[in-house]
Amino acid sequence: MAEGQPVVRRLFRIQLVVLVVGVALLVGKFLAWWLTNSNAILTDALESIINVAAGGFALYSIWLSAQPSDENHPYGHGKIEYLAAGVEGSLIVIAGLLILFKSVYNLVNPHLIGQLDLGMVLVAGSGVVNYVMGVILSREGKRAHSLILQADGAHLRSDAWSSLGLLVGLGLLMLTGQPWIDSVTAMLFGGVILVTGFRLVRSSVAGIMDEADHGLISEVVGALQDGRHPNWIDLHNFRVIKYGSTLHIDCHLTLPWYFQLVDAHEEVARMEAMVRAHCARPVELFIHSDPCEPPHSCRICTKSDCAERKHPFEKSLPWTLARILPNKRHHD
Repeated sequence: MAEGQPVVRRLFRIQLVVLVVGVALLVGKFLAWWLTNSNAILTDALESIINVAAGGFALYSIWLSAQPSDENHPYGHGKIEYLAAGVEGSLIVIAGLLILFKSVYNLVNPHLIGQLDLGMVLVAGSGVVNYVMGVILSREGKRAHSLILQADGAHLRSDAWSSLGLLVGLGLLMLTGQPWIDSVTAMLFGGVILVTGFRLVRSSVAGIMDEADHGLISEVVGALQDGRHPNWIDLHNFRVIKYGSTLHIDCHLTLPWYFQLVDAHEEVARMEAMVRAHCARPVELFIHSDPCEPPHSCRICTKSDCAERKHPFEKSLPWTLARILPNKRHHD
């Protein structure tokens, strides 16, 4: 792992601990299933396999995404996080389908269930541990803008809630003695697992396809609008691409036509500094400078000390998504 990256090293250590604990929980859940022969507990155990596999891939993804850009990956390696989330989601979907298949089979062909009290203790303990780990991963993932940690955290929290639901189902089974409750409970949480998997796959595909995050764009553009300099006449063709925790921003900035190159560079640097200060995360900007076009630009230009004005100022156009996204200047 590259030196000088304390945040990445901290996330790596956290994920390594989660992986080790996940292996221990996997053993405990399969022990609970072996003791009880419960389909509901088996669903929890099968999902733990996914937790361990996803945790291992997440560990590798954290390491790889932190590697610097090179000739083959000029934008860095952050996209691996989307691939990791997609793999985790796909594995979760497969586990959900297997759970549903076995639950339906045992609903038609009932089987004996025993030692539910010990099995419930093991499930309850693993649920508490999963919830704590999920909260920690989600918190650290949001702080570091790491999709894979947030996905893993959400997965572990959903696993904890599934364990709670399983405990309710197993409790009803103990009270009623009806074996079909076990299979129906497993089917319900198999469906929950499927939904979780599909959501992860959906977010992964969105990242790989560079789907526009309008909420993030609005936040960045709102900060630029609040600190807008009079020399910044127009902003358009604004795009934000996420590579893991790093943002890549492309845009066109319209400046007075008579600015020298050093003046234009100063304005671009001013805008870059404002974006970086607001985002508080790695940002790479590619800002293309356009010259204004009198007299059309003069109508929306708020620069009061312009000696080259060809038309009176009429109105300022606030920077909104509808205005800054298209590759078109000076529109109202």
